[in-house]
Amino acid sequence: MSMFKKLFRKPKQGTNVSTTLDVLNETLVMLEKSEKVLLTKVAEELEKAKQFSALKGRRGALRCLKRKKLYEQQIEQLGNSQLRIHDQMIMFEGAKATTETVSALRTGAAAMKAMQKATNINDVDKTMDEINEQSDNMKQIQEALAAPIGAAADFDEDELEAELEDLEGAELEEQLLQPVPKAPAAAAVQVPAGRQPAPRKCNAEEEDELAALQAEMAL
Repeated sequence: MSMFKKLFRKPKQGTNVSTTLDVLNETLVMLEKSEKVLLTKVAEELEKAKQFSALKGRRGALRCLKRKKLYEQQIEQLGNSQLRIHDQMIMFEGAKATTETVSALRTGAAAMKAMQKATNINDVDKTMDEINEQSDNMKQIQEALAAPIGAAADFDEDELEAELEDLEGAELEEQLLQPVPKAPAAAAVQVPAGRQPAPRKCNAEEEDELAALQAEMAL
């Protein structure tokens, strides 16, 4: 198959994007190889023209230059073809990315649709009601545990005030009944040894008064 037949052959029906990119890449490689061959021939014809010109072979030099010009025209055509293939490859690569994006979105939409179909709105409402009921029950339990012991009892404030007054009165009475502390006895006067006074002897009159006083106290 010639180069131009490969370049302008019709794509097969049902060819996908990846296969098309492979074909374009193969064609691009083939064009680059052809371009290298033509560049080699251009250099050869130029060298031949120089040799003919050195030998005064004008007609031979002109033929070599004509062939060189034809090769250069083919190289230019190949360059244009390579540019077109590059453009088409960029276009197909963009189309491939778009196709894959659409496919991913389609897959996601199908998965979402299946999930929504599996989830019934009535089941969601029922589940939320159960969650709210459990939350209310737990809140009541926590409030009951946090309440202080005896907080619910109802006391009579007047009764408590009367009991407090009784306690204060009993405490005051107990303080009044406490015995008065005795004053400390006067310190005995230290008398130097040898100077202590001799005990005074009671006379008969003083003894009679003392006996009468003891008799009164005995009554």
